[in-house]
Amino acid sequence: MKNRRKFTAEERLAIIQEGEREGRPETYRKYSIAPSLYDRWRKKYLSQGIAGLKNSYKRVDPQLRELEEENERLKKIVAKQALQIEVQGELLKKTPVGTRIK
Repeated sequence: MKNRRKFTAEERLAIIQEGEREGRPETYRKYSIAPSLYDRWRKKYLSQGIAGLKNSYKRVDPQLRELEEENERLKKIVAKQALQIEVQGELLKKTPVGTRIK
């Protein structure tokens, strides 16, 4: 199986410009890209400029993901403790202080 090549926005722009200068079929063969991919890049470039050629997905740093998961766990712990404190406070309000069981 062939590995997919990842092109940066600058490389995509250079390929589009080369295709316009030297002809599209030669450029498709040189970079082993499909005509539909070239056309998609060209359309995005013409409508949005260089920003349209940048990757649209956002890569999440693994350390950031770990921190977000830890943050969620800690929020759950704090919520559970707050609920316990609230329940204990309600129980103490309902229990009369002067009465003792003998």
